[in-house]
Amino acid sequence: MAAVIYSLCAITSALCAWLLVRAFSLTRSRLLLWSSICFAGLALNNVALWVDKLVFPATDLSVLRILIGLLAELVLLYGLIWEEG
Repeated sequence: MAAVIYSLCAITSALCAWLLVRAFSLTRSRLLLWSSICFAGLALNNVALWVDKLVFPATDLSVLRILIGLLAELVLLYGLIWEEG
């Protein structure tokens, strides 16, 4: 059951990233670009979670997962603070 949930989370994040990239290509709003990069990072974070818990359960990859999530959120934070719309 955990594999299904981890997979659905990764797919949902990747779908959001793809939709944001598509919207960015139509409107060229920079905030959509930063949001799409963030969601791509969150999708990568969910894939890392899947690998951590299901592929290598004996290995702790939590530091890697936290760093990926932190970088993804920092990208969005940069876009929210420094972009002028």
